Amino acid sequence: MTASVPVAAGQPAQRIAEQILDFLSDIPRSRERPLEDPRARVEVIALAARRKAFLASSSLALPPGPLGWLTVLPELVTIWKIQAQMVADIAAACGQHTTLTREQMLYCLFRHAASQAVRDLAVRTGQRWIVHTATTQTIRRVSRRIGMRLSERSLASTLARMLPVAGALGVGAYAWYDTRQVARTAIAMFSREVEFLPAERSTEIPARRVERDRAQDAREAGL
Repeated sequence: MTASVPVAAGQPAQRIAEQILDFLSDIPRSRERPLEDPRARVEVIALAARRKAFLASSSLALPPGPLGWLTVLPELVTIWKIQAQMVADIAAACGQHTTLTREQMLYCLFRHAASQAVRDLAVRTGQRWIVHTATTQTIRRVSRRIGMRLSERSLASTLARMLPVAGALGVGAYAWYDTRQVARTAIAMFSREVEFLPAERSTEIPARRVERDRAQDAREAGL
């Protein structure tokens, strides 16, 4: 990823966290129908989302100089919305949209970019996923951690805008990659059984098994 950002990055991190909390308040609806074998359909959904993310991100990164800097946060929010709709559609195609939670959405969107922040929201154990129901306070704390991590990436995105065309293509390429990783996590989750567990029962999951399955899932996701 990018180099560390000075302490001054705290304010952008807080703004990012606020935006995350805002868009989490409304899980996107989906028109996808549950399929017995959704593998081909979810790949089509993921490809369409990658294309949208690339176009949206590269377009917003075109304005040069200070004007371009102002588009960093709107770009992030735009990509999240595209990705959130993709996650909702994948869940629907796999027959799990009606139980889609904010914890699952956070995990799918940010697992690859801020893994330490979301690692306690969901774990894979064998052929099923266990999702911990989080309090509002926990969601806020996780969002702040994500904000700190993504503020580092936003610095690189800001610098890229100093090169209008090449920078825009680079930003768009990262949005393509980022969306692909989100899709892989969503497909891995919703293609398996999901169990929802209250946070106070999280100690019931054997630590060694959790770590083993995290490593296995990371390999499958190509991380």
